[in-house]
Amino acid sequence: MKQLRVAVIGAGYWGVNLIRNFHSLDSLALVCDADKERLDKISTDYPSVECLRRPEAFLSRTDIDAVVIATPAETHYQLAQAALYAGKDVFVEKPLCLRVRDAEKLVALARERKRVLMVGHLLEYHPAILKLNELVAAGELGRLQYVYSNRLNLGKIRREENILWSFAPHDITVILRLLGDLPFEVTASGGAYLQPNLADVTVTNLLFDNGVRAHIFVSWLHPYKEQRLVVIGSDKMAVFDDVAKENKLMLYDQKVEWINGEPVPKRGEGIAISFESAEPLRAECKHFLDCVVSRQTPRTDGRNGLQVLQVLEAAQRSLMTHGQPVPVTAQIAEVKAL
Repeated sequence: MKQLRVAVIGAGYWGVNLIRNFHSLDSLALVCDADKERLDKISTDYPSVECLRRPEAFLSRTDIDAVVIATPAETHYQLAQAALYAGKDVFVEKPLCLRVRDAEKLVALARERKRVLMVGHLLEYHPAILKLNELVAAGELGRLQYVYSNRLNLGKIRREENILWSFAPHDITVILRLLGDLPFEVTASGGAYLQPNLADVTVTNLLFDNGVRAHIFVSWLHPYKEQRLVVIGSDKMAVFDDVAKENKLMLYDQKVEWINGEPVPKRGEGIAISFESAEPLRAECKHFLDCVVSRQTPRTDGRNGLQVLQVLEAAQRSLMTHGQPVPVTAQIAEVKAL
């Protein structure tokens, strides 16, 4: 079988992690970055890897099979479009792009060109999240009732995007997978304390057709790091704590029962749920390569990235209108009409 040759565009904060993993998977052929100092370091660390400063210099080359994009979000659409037009399979770090209508174009273009389009929603490849999805699908928690996530830290503070767009996509994609659908209504509120009109803290509420609610609290102004997802079911509750050193996934046999017309909490001991030990980013990169070879649809394909954008755009609009509810379907119809 032919060895895949991957080009990574972007050797910054996150790009170097993708470079490391694709190199360890024997697929890294080329790195592209406008910053000469970054490329010099890549040349030192990976002497066999070709380094170029402009994507136009290699996109038309037939010896490059796939392109990985790890550049600022505002460049994702243009670079992904150019790579797809050039006949490359494409992996784009989250978010897929910044506008729903652009995401729709990328999804349509990938389908038309019969190319793989995958979005880097890393949590979907975390073995604990995969195990949590299995538990929910098997009915272990009963009927889902409520989901909440906290993603909090002091930094990394960005200047090109607010906390909603920087942190929340991780949790949105997991919640959409757990619920198996888009919410019909989104509300979001938050505050900008460090930079004008750039939210540092947001709380987003999602309401689904089946009555399930979810909320996502994200902040880069927090005294300690917390990355926790709590899933409440009618029978049991599950907690994923990515910061915990051990027992990251816990299942609690707890619920509320009605006795003589009164709600009575039923408490039970939590049990640690075991799951496969694997680096999520390596699993994500390998999944992309497997999809390129097999031509299967990635777990986090372009449609998945589009759905996350639908929620993000609705949340951003609600944030800008001081927490007014935004119907997701109506918001999408309006965007398509532009």
